[in-house]
Amino acid sequence: MNTLFDKIWDSHVVQIVPDGPTQLYIDRLYCHEVTSPQAFDGLRQRGMKVFRPKQVFCMPDHNVQTHDQDKPVADPVGRKQIDTLDRNCAEFGLTEFKMNTKDNGIIHVIGPEKGLSLPGMTIVCGDSHTSTHGAVGAVAFGIGTSEVEMVLASQCILQQKPKSMRININGKLGNGVTAKDVALYLMSKITTSGATGYFVEYSGDVVRDMSMDGRLTLCNLSIEMGARGGFVAPDEKTFEFLRGREYAPKGEDWDKAVAYWRTLKSGDDAVFDKELTFDGADIEPRITYGTNPGMGIGISESIPTIDTIPADEQASFMKALNYMGFEPGEKLEGHPIDYVFLGACTNGRIEDFRAFTNIVKGKHKADNVVAWLVPGSWHVKQQIEDEGLDKILADAGFVIRQPGCSACLAMNDDKIPAGKYSVSTSNRNFEGRQGPGARTILASPLVAAAAAITGRITDPRKL
Repeated sequence: MNTLFDKIWDSHVVQIVPDGPTQLYIDRLYCHEVTSPQAFDGLRQRGMKVFRPKQVFCMPDHNVQTHDQDKPVADPVGRKQIDTLDRNCAEFGLTEFKMNTKDNGIIHVIGPEKGLSLPGMTIVCGDSHTSTHGAVGAVAFGIGTSEVEMVLASQCILQQKPKSMRININGKLGNGVTAKDVALYLMSKITTSGATGYFVEYSGDVVRDMSMDGRLTLCNLSIEMGARGGFVAPDEKTFEFLRGREYAPKGEDWDKAVAYWRTLKSGDDAVFDKELTFDGADIEPRITYGTNPGMGIGISESIPTIDTIPADEQASFMKALNYMGFEPGEKLEGHPIDYVFLGACTNGRIEDFRAFTNIVKGKHKADNVVAWLVPGSWHVKQQIEDEGLDKILADAGFVIRQPGCSACLAMNDDKIPAGKYSVSTSNRNFEGRQGPGARTILASPLVAAAAAITGRITDPRKL
C-alpha cells in the first residue's frame, strides 16, 4: 500500500524522464514580490504567457511595512519589488492580493485562510516555508526562481521524487506546550539536516489532537529539519476548517471534494523509507540558544556543555554561543531580553494571538521590552478586533501592527538592533536574520508573552 505522499505525488505525474527528474503537475502557484521578478522577465524574453493564470495567486508580504501601509514603502528596493509585482500581475492577468487591501497578508497565512490550499493538491511558491500548506493535506514545497518561471510557463515542474518519512508524536502534550514547542523539539532531536531528502508525514495522538493553526505551525517548520516539506493527512478538523472558505468548493462540489479527501490517507500497511516516534510527554516549552533552529533546549534546561558536543561540531557550537553572548552550560531562564515579536507565517494566526493574550491579560508589558505584535493577515487582524483581544492587549501596553512578514526577516522596517535579544515566534534564528547583529531566541507565543511581561526569558507555566 502506498503512503499518502505517494498517492498525491503519483496522481500528479505527467511523465518521468528516464534517468532524470519527474515532470510534476502543479495545482497552485503562489508568488510574492522577492522571488518572482526574474521569472516574469524570463517569460517576457521568450515571448510567453502564463499557461494557466487562474491557478496563480500573488501578493507582496516580505517588504511590506507594518505601519502606515497607505503610504509608499520607504525602502527603495522594497518599493521597487512591490511595484514590479503589481505591474507583472497586471500584464500577465494574474490575481493579486495587493498591499493595504483586506485580502493581503503573509502568503502562507492567506492560502489556507481563503481555502486556496486544499487537500490532495500540489502547491509551490518561491519561498522555503511553503511547507506550511501541508497542514491541509497537500504536497507543498518551496522552489527557486527559475522553477517559478517553469511553473508560470507550463504549470509543471521538474523534480526528483523525495523519500518518505513518518514522524509519530504520541501521548499528550503538557500544560503550556504548543505546536511550536513540538517542532523545536523535533529539530533538536533530528537536527536541522536530519530530514534532508525526505517528505514528512506527521502522525500520532498529538498531531490528531492539534488544531489546524497548530498543524500549520508544525508543517511550516518542516523545512528547518532539512525536509522537502511536511504534511498532515486531512481529517474532520481539516474539513471543518475549510468549509465555507472563499475559494473552497461549494454545494455538491463540496460533498464530492470531501468524499475524495476522505480517501487521502496512508494505508495501514504503508511502508515509509524512515519512521520515527516520539512521546509528547517529553516536550516542555522550548527556546533556542544558538544560530540555527535545532540549537534548542527545554526552558528549564541548560545550554549543553562543550564536552557533550561532537568534536567536529565544537567550533561552530562556540561560534554560535559567542554570537549570542551565551556560555556552555548556562541556564537561560531569567536572562534579560529587549524585543518580543509575535507573528510570521509560523505564529501569526488568531490562535497565536489568543494564546499570547491569555498570558498577558491583567498584567503589563515590561518597560524594557519593545513588542511587535503582527497579524499574518488583515482577516486575522479583524478577528483580533472582533474578539476584543486588541482592547485586552492595549490595556496591557501592547499595540497591534498591520499585517506583513515583519521582524521574521530583515527586509522591512521591523529590524532588531545589533546586540539586542529578541524572543521571536518566527522560524529562523540565523545570524542577522532579524537585523545585522540581532540575537534571536525562537519560542512559542506563550513563551514570548511571558518574556514580554517579565522582561526576561520566563517559563509561561509559572505565570
